[in-house]
Amino acid sequence: MANLASPNFTGYSYAVTSRAALAPVTGPGDGNRTCQMDEAALRVPLIVFYSLFFVLGLAGNVLALYVFLNVHTKKNSVRVFLINVAVADLLLVACLPFRAHYHSQHNHWALGATFCKVVGNMFYVNMYVSITLLGLISIDRHVKIQRASARSRIQNSRWSVIVCTLIWAFAIASAIALISKSEGNEEAGKCFQYKQIKGSKGKAYFNFFMVGVFWLVFFCLIGCYGKIALSLLAASRDKPDLPNAHKYSRTAKKSFFVLFIFTVCFVPYHAFRIFYILTQIGDTSCYWQMVADKTNEVALLLSTFNSCLDPVMYFLLSGSVRKATLRILGDVLHLQDNTENSSTTEFPRSSQYLSTPRPSLSQITTLRVQPNSSSTLGLPQLTQD
Repeated sequence: MANLASPNFTGYSYAVTSRAALAPVTGPGDGNRTCQMDEAALRVPLIVFYSLFFVLGLAGNVLALYVFLNVHTKKNSVRVFLINVAVADLLLVACLPFRAHYHSQHNHWALGATFCKVVGNMFYVNMYVSITLLGLISIDRHVKIQRASARSRIQNSRWSVIVCTLIWAFAIASAIALISKSEGNEEAGKCFQYKQIKGSKGKAYFNFFMVGVFWLVFFCLIGCYGKIALSLLAASRDKPDLPNAHKYSRTAKKSFFVLFIFTVCFVPYHAFRIFYILTQIGDTSCYWQMVADKTNEVALLLSTFNSCLDPVMYFLLSGSVRKATLRILGDVLHLQDNTENSSTTEFPRSSQYLSTPRPSLSQITTLRVQPNSSSTLGLPQLTQD
């Protein structure tokens, strides 16, 4: 799904040569094509951040997946999507130790060209699977809120299972195709580096396609969550005395929070991605190759950070996930005895918790709005799926 990580496709920008020295660069007009990138400039920050993201992302997504699979017994479309997002994030963070190790070895790759492609493709496949699923969650929420007639059809999990299966099938097929195709410009002992791909423009066009997919999802999120938030804010403002008025405003802010996370993590990378691809397929000076290299690395770090923020989003936006998580952490840290008196009602014993049907995870993105048939004011009332 975006250049699914063959060294060219990865967007990972490391040296065109193995030495940590810059070719003489005087400015944008430099025509030198034998570029020697400065591999040492970002090496230590990349080691630190990828290692940190691995630890945080692994812990957060394992916990989230456990909660989704074992605590929430009600099956609906959002739950299916969230389980798949957690799986995609786990597979992405599984690639990070290899990247950290590569940089710790002064950007030397000793595991072979094929495994380099496997790691790179896994990284990008799962990043775009996660992006696509987040877009589908926004559509699911919007349809359930705005179109009551469609709720019964999409409330069950069957359609979401089919959609997720198709997404994974396309992702795996794309990754296999990219791994099996030789680019002809691989360097022994290198991986994730910046490379020109004039002889493999098909991959460049595929990268452009995936950039387009991202922007389609991004504007879909803006449209869906924007309408949800504005509707709830208007309801809160127009009917401030109703019992649920404060929930409208709070849920609207949660919708904007989802957009904020998505924007901070993914927009910088994809805003720069077009320029990066163009430098790979065109006659580009060393100066601009260096600019593309370093900027791409920093932007890609932000995209990777999303795998750590997704579990935080689940925790902050869903009361049921928050209660389950605190209960589990309390058991792990042996804090139950100290908090039992104050939290018995809020956090029931584990056996009771697992056997009692819990509210849906749909509140993670927003609370559902249903018409209040008993209200003469005609204002929607907030419920959980």
